[in-house]
Amino acid sequence: MIKRERVVTAITHQQPDKVPWRIVLSDPARAQVAEYYGDKGLNDRQGFSEWVGDHMTVVVPWEIGFHELAEEVKPGLWRDGWGVIWDTRGAYGEGSWGRPLNCVLPEPTLVDFSLPDPGPDAFRHYPRFIEENLGYFIIAMVGQLFEPAWALRGMENLLRDMVWNPGFVDDLLDTLMNHYLGIIDQVVQYDVDACHIGDDWGWQQGLLMGTKYWRRYIKPRMAKMFARIKEAGKFVTLHSDGDVSAVFDDLIEIGLDVYNPFQPEIMDVYEMKRRYGDRLCFWGGIGLQSILRFGTPEEVRENTQNMIREVGVGGGYILAQAHPDGILADCPLDNIVALIETVKSQ
Repeated sequence: MIKRERVVTAITHQQPDKVPWRIVLSDPARAQVAEYYGDKGLNDRQGFSEWVGDHMTVVVPWEIGFHELAEEVKPGLWRDGWGVIWDTRGAYGEGSWGRPLNCVLPEPTLVDFSLPDPGPDAFRHYPRFIEENLGYFIIAMVGQLFEPAWALRGMENLLRDMVWNPGFVDDLLDTLMNHYLGIIDQVVQYDVDACHIGDDWGWQQGLLMGTKYWRRYIKPRMAKMFARIKEAGKFVTLHSDGDVSAVFDDLIEIGLDVYNPFQPEIMDVYEMKRRYGDRLCFWGGIGLQSILRFGTPEEVRENTQNMIREVGVGGGYILAQAHPDGILADCPLDNIVALIETVKSQ
Protein backbone atom coordinates (compact mmCIF):
# COMPACT_ATOMS: atom_id res chain seq x y z
CA MET A 1 0.00 0.00 0.00
CA ILE A 2 1.10 3.56 -0.63
CA LYS A 3 0.85 6.10 2.20
CA ARG A 4 -2.40 7.72 1.11
CA GLU A 5 -4.01 4.33 0.62
CA ARG A 6 -3.10 3.24 4.16
CA VAL A 7 -4.70 6.35 5.66
CA VAL A 8 -7.90 5.99 3.62
CA THR A 9 -8.06 2.32 4.57
CA ALA A 10 -7.72 3.17 8.27
CA ILE A 11 -10.31 5.96 8.10
CA THR A 12 -12.81 3.64 6.41
CA HIS A 13 -12.31 1.06 9.19
CA GLN A 14 -10.47 -1.55 7.24
CA GLN A 15 -7.14 -3.14 8.12
CA PRO A 16 -4.14 -1.54 6.36
CA ASP A 17 -0.90 -3.48 5.90
CA LYS A 18 0.68 -1.06 8.40
CA VAL A 19 -0.84 1.38 10.87
CA PRO A 20 -0.28 4.82 9.28
CA TRP A 21 1.55 7.47 11.29
CA ARG A 22 2.57 11.11 11.49
CA ILE A 23 5.40 11.98 13.88
CA VAL A 24 6.00 15.70 14.42
CA LEU A 25 8.85 17.18 16.47
CA SER A 26 9.43 20.71 17.69
CA ASP A 27 12.46 22.42 16.15
CA PRO A 28 14.71 21.78 19.20
CA ALA A 29 13.65 18.12 19.42
CA ARG A 30 14.23 17.64 15.71
CA ALA A 31 17.72 19.15 16.04
CA GLN A 32 18.51 16.59 18.76
CA VAL A 33 17.34 13.73 16.53
CA ALA A 34 19.40 15.05 13.61
CA GLU A 35 22.49 15.14 15.82
CA TYR A 36 21.78 11.65 17.18
CA TYR A 37 21.61 10.13 13.70
CA GLY A 38 24.37 12.33 12.31
CA ASP A 39 22.11 13.52 9.51
CA LYS A 40 21.79 17.29 9.12
CA GLY A 41 18.96 16.77 6.65
CA LEU A 42 16.69 15.73 9.52
CA ASN A 43 16.88 19.26 10.90
CA ASP A 44 14.60 20.30 8.05
CA ARG A 45 10.89 19.68 8.67
CA GLN A 46 10.22 18.25 5.24
CA GLY A 47 13.41 16.22 5.32
CA PHE A 48 12.48 14.72 8.68
CA SER A 49 8.92 13.97 7.56
CA GLU A 50 10.17 12.09 4.51
CA TRP A 51 12.77 10.18 6.54
CA VAL A 52 10.38 9.18 9.33
CA GLY A 53 7.83 8.01 6.76
CA ASP A 54 4.91 10.29 7.62
CA HIS A 55 1.70 9.35 5.84
CA MET A 56 -0.08 12.70 6.09
CA THR A 57 0.78 16.31 5.38
CA VAL A 58 -1.07 19.54 6.09
CA VAL A 59 -1.62 22.62 3.93
CA VAL A 60 -2.73 25.93 5.42
CA PRO A 61 -4.18 29.02 3.67
CA TRP A 62 -2.06 32.15 3.71
CA GLU A 63 -3.22 35.28 5.50
CA ILE A 64 -6.74 34.25 6.48
CA GLY A 65 -6.85 36.44 9.60
CA PHE A 66 -7.20 34.74 12.97
CA HIS A 67 -3.81 33.60 14.29
CA GLU A 68 -2.00 35.18 11.35
CA LEU A 69 0.62 37.32 13.11
CA ALA A 70 0.47 40.38 10.89
CA GLU A 71 2.62 42.77 12.87
CA GLU A 72 4.74 43.00 16.01
CA VAL A 73 3.37 45.66 18.34
CA LYS A 74 6.40 45.41 20.62
CA PRO A 75 8.80 42.55 21.44
CA GLY A 76 6.73 39.45 22.14
CA LEU A 77 3.38 41.12 21.38
CA TRP A 78 1.74 40.48 18.01
CA ARG A 79 -1.47 41.83 16.47
CA ASP A 80 -3.13 39.30 14.17
CA GLY A 81 -5.26 39.99 11.13
CA TRP A 82 -8.44 40.30 13.19
CA GLY A 83 -7.02 42.78 15.69
CA VAL A 84 -6.29 40.37 18.55
CA ILE A 85 -2.99 41.11 20.32
CA TRP A 86 -1.17 37.96 21.46
CA ASP A 87 1.39 37.86 24.27
CA THR A 88 4.05 35.27 23.41
CA ARG A 89 6.58 36.30 26.08
CA GLY A 90 7.95 34.38 29.03
CA ALA A 91 6.39 31.04 29.87
CA TYR A 92 4.40 30.98 26.65
CA GLY A 93 7.60 30.50 24.66
CA GLU A 94 8.79 31.54 21.26
CA GLY A 95 6.49 30.37 18.50
CA SER A 96 3.46 29.85 20.77
CA TRP A 97 0.24 31.82 20.46
CA GLY A 98 0.38 32.75 24.12
CA ARG A 99 -2.68 34.59 25.36
CA PRO A 100 -4.80 37.44 23.98
CA LEU A 101 -4.32 40.75 25.78
CA ASN A 102 -7.09 42.86 24.30
CA CYS A 103 -10.80 42.47 23.76
CA VAL A 104 -11.79 43.26 20.17
CA LEU A 105 -15.48 42.94 21.12
CA PRO A 106 -15.76 44.51 24.60
CA GLU A 107 -19.56 44.66 24.33
CA PRO A 108 -21.97 41.94 23.14
CA THR A 109 -22.56 43.52 19.75
CA LEU A 110 -21.22 43.11 16.22
CA VAL A 111 -21.86 46.73 15.21
CA ASP A 112 -18.91 47.97 13.12
CA PHE A 113 -17.33 44.49 13.18
CA SER A 114 -16.43 42.61 10.03
CA LEU A 115 -14.05 39.85 9.01
CA PRO A 116 -11.43 40.14 6.28
CA ASP A 117 -12.10 38.27 3.06
CA PRO A 118 -9.13 35.95 2.43
CA GLY A 119 -9.70 35.95 -1.33
CA PRO A 120 -8.27 33.44 -3.81
CA ASP A 121 -4.65 34.51 -3.24
CA ALA A 122 -4.73 32.76 0.14
CA PHE A 123 -4.83 29.46 -1.72
CA ARG A 124 -2.54 30.15 -4.68
CA HIS A 125 0.15 27.81 -3.32
CA TYR A 126 -2.19 24.79 -3.17
CA PRO A 127 -1.58 23.37 -6.67
CA ARG A 128 2.19 23.32 -6.20
CA PHE A 129 1.89 21.90 -2.67
CA ILE A 130 -0.37 19.10 -3.88
CA GLU A 131 1.93 18.31 -6.80
CA GLU A 132 4.94 18.12 -4.47
CA ASN A 133 3.14 15.82 -2.02
CA LEU A 134 1.63 13.20 -4.28
CA GLY A 135 1.29 9.93 -2.40
CA TYR A 136 0.62 11.63 0.94
CA PHE A 137 -2.84 11.96 2.48
CA ILE A 138 -3.30 15.74 2.23
CA ILE A 139 -5.21 17.56 4.94
CA ALA A 140 -6.28 21.17 4.40
CA MET A 141 -6.93 23.47 7.34
CA VAL A 142 -10.27 25.22 6.92
CA GLY A 143 -11.26 26.86 10.18
CA GLN A 144 -12.40 27.08 13.75
CA LEU A 145 -15.41 28.41 15.63
CA PHE A 146 -15.18 28.59 19.42
CA GLU A 147 -11.50 29.62 19.49
CA PRO A 148 -11.81 32.80 17.42
CA ALA A 149 -15.06 33.63 19.22
CA TRP A 150 -13.43 33.67 22.64
CA ALA A 151 -10.27 35.33 21.32
CA LEU A 152 -12.38 38.22 20.01
CA ARG A 153 -14.78 38.49 22.95
CA GLY A 154 -12.74 37.07 25.86
CA MET A 155 -13.21 33.61 27.34
CA GLU A 156 -15.13 34.64 30.46
CA ASN A 157 -17.28 37.09 28.50
CA LEU A 158 -18.19 34.49 25.89
CA LEU A 159 -19.08 31.81 28.45
CA ARG A 160 -21.30 34.32 30.28
CA ASP A 161 -22.84 35.37 26.98
CA MET A 162 -23.87 31.77 26.34
CA VAL A 163 -26.18 32.14 29.34
CA TRP A 164 -27.13 35.82 29.34
CA ASN A 165 -26.72 36.95 25.70
CA PRO A 166 -27.65 33.98 23.52
CA GLY A 167 -28.70 36.15 20.59
CA PHE A 168 -25.27 37.77 20.45
CA VAL A 169 -23.53 34.40 20.63
CA ASP A 170 -25.70 33.15 17.77
CA ASP A 171 -24.81 36.20 15.68
CA LEU A 172 -21.09 35.92 16.45
CA LEU A 173 -20.87 32.20 15.77
CA ASP A 174 -22.96 32.50 12.60
CA THR A 175 -20.62 35.24 11.36
CA LEU A 176 -17.60 33.03 12.01
CA MET A 177 -19.27 29.94 10.56
CA ASN A 178 -20.18 31.74 7.34
CA HIS A 179 -16.63 33.05 7.06
CA TYR A 180 -15.21 29.54 7.33
CA LEU A 181 -17.85 28.08 5.03
CA GLY A 182 -16.48 30.46 2.42
CA ILE A 183 -12.98 29.10 3.04
CA ILE A 184 -14.27 25.52 2.81
CA ASP A 185 -15.91 26.33 -0.53
CA GLN A 186 -12.56 27.46 -1.91
CA VAL A 187 -10.47 24.66 -0.39
CA VAL A 188 -12.62 21.78 -1.63
CA GLN A 189 -11.98 22.82 -5.21
CA TYR A 190 -8.45 21.45 -4.81
CA ASP A 191 -7.37 17.81 -4.81
CA VAL A 192 -7.04 17.47 -1.04
CA ASP A 193 -8.20 14.40 0.85
CA ALA A 194 -9.61 15.96 4.01
CA CYS A 195 -10.58 19.28 5.53
CA HIS A 196 -9.45 19.95 9.08
CA ILE A 197 -11.08 21.99 11.82
CA GLY A 198 -9.07 22.85 14.93
CA ASP A 199 -11.29 24.06 17.75
CA ASP A 200 -10.40 23.40 21.40
CA TRP A 201 -13.55 22.86 23.46
CA GLY A 202 -12.19 20.92 26.40
CA TRP A 203 -9.92 20.82 29.39
CA GLN A 204 -8.60 17.77 31.21
CA GLN A 205 -11.95 17.05 32.85
CA GLY A 206 -14.55 17.81 30.22
CA LEU A 207 -16.05 20.48 27.99
CA LEU A 208 -15.38 24.10 28.89
CA MET A 209 -18.98 25.11 28.20
CA GLY A 210 -20.53 21.76 29.19
CA THR A 211 -22.51 19.46 26.93
CA LYS A 212 -25.71 21.55 27.16
CA TYR A 213 -24.19 24.68 25.70
CA TRP A 214 -21.94 22.76 23.29
CA ARG A 215 -25.06 21.17 21.79
CA ARG A 216 -26.87 24.52 21.80
CA TYR A 217 -24.15 26.60 20.12
CA ILE A 218 -21.35 24.49 18.66
CA LYS A 219 -22.96 21.32 17.35
CA PRO A 220 -25.44 22.81 14.82
CA ARG A 221 -22.77 25.00 13.27
CA MET A 222 -20.18 22.24 13.16
CA ALA A 223 -22.85 20.11 11.48
CA LYS A 224 -23.15 22.69 8.69
CA MET A 225 -19.38 22.92 8.25
CA PHE A 226 -18.99 19.14 8.25
CA ALA A 227 -21.83 18.77 5.75
CA ARG A 228 -20.25 21.26 3.35
CA ILE A 229 -17.00 19.27 3.46
CA LYS A 230 -18.69 15.89 3.05
CA GLU A 231 -20.82 17.14 0.14
CA ALA A 232 -17.56 17.82 -1.69
CA GLY A 233 -16.40 14.24 -1.15
CA LYS A 234 -13.70 15.05 1.42
CA PHE A 235 -13.08 13.48 4.82
CA VAL A 236 -13.60 15.59 7.95
CA THR A 237 -10.82 15.68 10.56
CA LEU A 238 -11.05 17.52 13.88
CA HIS A 239 -8.57 18.56 16.53
CA SER A 240 -10.03 19.47 19.90
CA ASP A 241 -7.88 19.37 23.02
CA GLY A 242 -9.15 18.15 26.35
CA ASP A 243 -11.70 15.50 27.22
CA VAL A 244 -14.47 15.89 24.65
CA SER A 245 -15.46 12.21 24.71
CA ALA A 246 -18.91 13.15 26.08
CA VAL A 247 -19.82 14.36 22.59
CA PHE A 248 -18.21 11.62 20.47
CA ASP A 249 -21.65 10.26 19.62
CA ASP A 250 -22.74 13.75 18.55
CA LEU A 251 -19.63 14.20 16.40
CA ILE A 252 -20.18 10.85 14.73
CA GLU A 253 -23.83 11.78 14.13
CA ILE A 254 -22.89 14.98 12.26
CA GLY A 255 -20.27 13.28 10.12
CA LEU A 256 -16.84 13.41 11.77
CA ASP A 257 -14.37 10.92 10.30
CA VAL A 258 -11.15 11.48 12.31
CA TYR A 259 -10.62 12.80 15.86
CA ASN A 260 -7.33 14.13 17.21
CA PRO A 261 -5.41 14.24 19.64
CA PHE A 262 -6.75 11.08 21.37
CA GLN A 263 -4.94 11.88 24.61
CA PRO A 264 -4.28 8.85 26.86
CA GLU A 265 -3.84 10.99 29.99
CA ILE A 266 -7.51 11.96 29.94
CA MET A 267 -9.26 9.04 28.24
CA ASP A 268 -8.83 5.28 28.08
CA VAL A 269 -7.68 4.97 24.48
CA TYR A 270 -8.33 1.22 24.39
CA GLU A 271 -11.88 1.65 25.67
CA MET A 272 -12.53 4.53 23.26
CA LYS A 273 -11.40 2.32 20.37
CA ARG A 274 -13.68 -0.50 21.55
CA ARG A 275 -16.67 1.82 21.86
CA TYR A 276 -16.24 4.04 18.81
CA GLY A 277 -13.57 2.47 16.61
CA ASP A 278 -16.01 1.14 14.03
CA ARG A 279 -17.48 4.63 13.54
CA LEU A 280 -14.64 7.05 14.31
CA CYS A 281 -10.97 7.00 13.38
CA PHE A 282 -8.58 8.15 16.12
CA TRP A 283 -5.38 10.09 15.35
CA GLY A 284 -2.77 10.41 18.12
CA GLY A 285 -2.66 8.30 21.24
CA ILE A 286 1.03 8.45 22.27
CA GLY A 287 1.07 10.47 25.47
CA LEU A 288 3.19 13.62 25.60
CA GLN A 289 2.38 14.22 29.26
CA SER A 290 3.07 10.65 30.31
CA ILE A 291 4.91 7.89 28.47
CA LEU A 292 7.07 10.04 26.18
CA ARG A 293 8.17 12.37 28.95
CA PHE A 294 8.39 10.09 31.98
CA GLY A 295 8.62 6.53 30.62
CA THR A 296 11.70 4.54 29.75
CA PRO A 297 12.65 3.72 26.14
CA GLU A 298 11.49 0.14 26.68
CA GLU A 299 8.13 1.39 28.01
CA VAL A 300 7.78 3.68 24.99
CA ARG A 301 8.47 0.75 22.64
CA GLU A 302 5.99 -1.49 24.45
CA ASN A 303 3.30 1.21 24.53
CA THR A 304 3.75 1.95 20.83
CA GLN A 305 3.60 -1.73 19.93
CA ASN A 306 0.43 -2.16 22.01
CA MET A 307 -1.21 0.78 20.25
CA ILE A 308 -0.36 -0.72 16.88
CA ARG A 309 -1.57 -4.22 17.82
CA GLU A 310 -4.67 -3.33 19.84
CA VAL A 311 -5.89 0.11 18.78
CA GLY A 312 -4.74 -0.35 15.19
CA VAL A 313 -6.57 -3.63 14.65
CA GLY A 314 -9.38 -3.33 12.12
CA GLY A 315 -8.32 0.15 11.06
CA GLY A 316 -9.69 3.28 12.71
CA TYR A 317 -6.31 4.47 13.98
CA ILE A 318 -3.51 6.80 12.84
CA LEU A 319 -0.54 6.71 15.20
CA ALA A 320 0.96 10.02 16.37
CA GLN A 321 2.05 11.97 19.39
CA ALA A 322 -1.01 13.17 21.30
CA HIS A 323 -0.81 16.72 19.96
CA PRO A 324 -0.30 17.77 16.35
CA ASP A 325 2.12 20.60 17.27
CA GLY A 326 4.72 17.97 18.05
CA ILE A 327 7.00 16.39 20.62
CA LEU A 328 8.94 18.91 22.68
CA ALA A 329 12.62 18.77 23.58
CA ASP A 330 11.76 18.13 27.25
CA CYS A 331 10.97 14.53 26.24
CA PRO A 332 14.12 12.38 26.60
CA LEU A 333 15.88 11.84 23.31
CA ASP A 334 16.07 8.07 23.90
CA ASN A 335 12.27 7.98 24.18
CA ILE A 336 11.81 9.92 20.94
CA VAL A 337 14.20 7.53 19.19
CA ALA A 338 12.35 4.51 20.65
CA LEU A 339 9.04 5.82 19.26
CA ILE A 340 10.48 6.55 15.83
CA GLU A 341 12.24 3.23 15.46
CA THR A 342 9.25 1.21 16.69
CA VAL A 343 6.93 2.91 14.22
CA LYS A 344 9.32 2.58 11.31
CA SER A 345 9.93 -1.10 12.04
CA GLN A 346 6.32 -2.14 11.32
